[in-house]
Amino acid sequence: MTLVMLNNVDHHDLRVLLDRGAAWGDTANQIAVLPTEFAAVARDFPIVLRKDASGAFEAIALLGLDQGENLFLDGDHWTTRHVPMLLARGPFSIGVHVRENGEREPMVHVDLADPRVSRERGVPLFQSHGGNSAVLDRMTDVLRALHIGHDVQAPMFAAFAEAGLIEPVRLEIQIDETLRYDLVDFYTIGAAALDNLGGATLERLNRAGFLSLAFAVAGSIGNIERLIALKRLKRGAA
Repeated sequence: MTLVMLNNVDHHDLRVLLDRGAAWGDTANQIAVLPTEFAAVARDFPIVLRKDASGAFEAIALLGLDQGENLFLDGDHWTTRHVPMLLARGPFSIGVHVRENGEREPMVHVDLADPRVSRERGVPLFQSHGGNSAVLDRMTDVLRALHIGHDVQAPMFAAFAEAGLIEPVRLEIQIDETLRYDLVDFYTIGAAALDNLGGATLERLNRAGFLSLAFAVAGSIGNIERLIALKRLKRGAA
């Protein structure tokens, strides 16, 4: 990995391949998602919660049921409206640039060692006069949403826990007579707990911008049925 801060002088002729598929990590069956994309993720994927190695909650989009299986990937393209941001960002990331006055500023970085980055092939990152291309603007928006999402995540989960919204969930999935999955060690936002929220808690969550996120997670569980349908379709075609 060779991460450098992107600029239109040193990288005026830099290009990026927008290819998708197994070669770029798109076959993961689970991917972490952030609050800033919950609404988009919930339209396509089930969102569940799990605890990381430190015991902190994180949100996960379920893409498949077996290791290395993304049921929403068809060859080199996604069949969904949204690609989770940690995958959509490609070879780009946010790094902190420290100014001379000590101020810390998030800046776009690019991995020059990533095979999607080239000076001969792909879509230009900068226009001929030095301005950002539409692709770079889109990537910058993704990275900005990731950066904000990381900051929002911990206080959001703390608010959910304080409101008594987080509860364990066991997903028992029957594909056919011979194939069954029991997904354990996950959590969700309880629909009944949401319905029973009192006025003060509702207002507090709403003011913080967390209420809609709780509803997005709770409602996304219905996408399990789509996951099952896709798995059955794949099994039938095998």
